Order: sequence, then C-alpha cells, then structure tokens
Amino acid sequence: MAKLPKYELQHDKDKNDWALIPEGGGRAKRRFETKDEATKGGVLEEALGKGGGSVKIRKKDGEYQEERTFPGSADPKSTPG
Repeated sequence: MAKLPKYELQHDKDKNDWALIPEGGGRAKRRFETKDEATKGGVLEEALGKGGGSVKIRKKDGEYQEERTFPGSADPKSTPG
C-alpha cells in the first residue's frame, strides 16, 4: 500500500486559528476558526480529499493529542490505537 500523506492540525498563534499543514511545515491545506470545527464528523476527511492521509492533532499548547487516519481502512494494523 502507498504511504499516506501526513499532516498536522495545530493552532496558529499569529492568526488565532487552526491550520491543517503538511507534516514538517509548508502552506496550510485548510484553516478553521476552532479546533472543534476542524475535528467534528467528517470535516478532516473532507479536507484531505480522496487520497486521504494521516493527521496528528495537537493541543493548543503544542503537545500531541491524537492521530487520525483517513480512510479508516488505511490505518496500519501493526500499530496500537
């Protein structure tokens, strides 16, 4: 199976919003007013598009909260969680 693109959802202090950015940096794929808006049912999956991807979600303080994989069937079975 091909590797999924990796993204991070993190708070942007300068713009006071939440940005979905490629892991390692780069231009935001999509921005959200709140974290709740970004993580509610289907929004991240829609933002990633048909190719899907893996999203590491950070807390406002920058620490990791969780990771989600879209589509769910692409989630590696060899890792816990």
